[in-house]
Amino acid sequence: MKLAVMQPYLFPYIGYFQLIYASDLFFIYDDVSFIKQGYINRNNILTANGTTRFTVSVPGASSNKLISDLEFSADVSKFLKSLEQSYSKADYFAVIFPMVCDILENDDRSIAKVCQKSYQAIFSYLGIEKQFKKTSELDYDRSASARDRLIALCHKFGADCYINAPGGRSLYAKTDFSEQGVDLKFIDSLPVEYQQSNREFVPNLSIIDVLMNCSPDEVVNLMKQYELN
Repeated sequence: MKLAVMQPYLFPYIGYFQLIYASDLFFIYDDVSFIKQGYINRNNILTANGTTRFTVSVPGASSNKLISDLEFSADVSKFLKSLEQSYSKADYFAVIFPMVCDILENDDRSIAKVCQKSYQAIFSYLGIEKQFKKTSELDYDRSASARDRLIALCHKFGADCYINAPGGRSLYAKTDFSEQGVDLKFIDSLPVEYQQSNREFVPNLSIIDVLMNCSPDEVVNLMKQYELN
């Protein structure tokens, strides 16, 4: 079984979804510190002015607080209005915009809960079943090193393969995992391109841009554009 772990990001780029797609069980890593100026609560979309950063505020956000202790603001009207203005003519707006509204207007404002709801909704729309768990709800040794926590989670859930994002190459050694019976793999995204409203293609935007412009089958095919090494 393949396991992957990642902090919750709000509507991240397709590479994040490739990591989920490649795994059998995906852990939302929410019992770690909030990262300010990261992608937990923001990403990029295309507007009439080009690439534009969207942000959903997190009241009281601090690197001294755990993600699991923080919530998204309930005020998402500005972002939804921008989204509607930017994508109202997109091929799949009529399906995707209500989905995004439902996700962002969820009564439970917990960062991890909103993000989990988005991942589940998107994969359900694509006809793919995936398993998600929040690490804040698991019983494991949080005082251990990051590497040992990951290995412990693999053992706890019977995973013989752990998939990490490319940045993990500077943090983890394959031998450290293999000595514990776990095969460490890194996921590398291949070039992904699709039609973006007759514009010159802009890569690595929020998954919202992909969903607005591509059919479910096309999105799935884009998710398969990766290698495990």
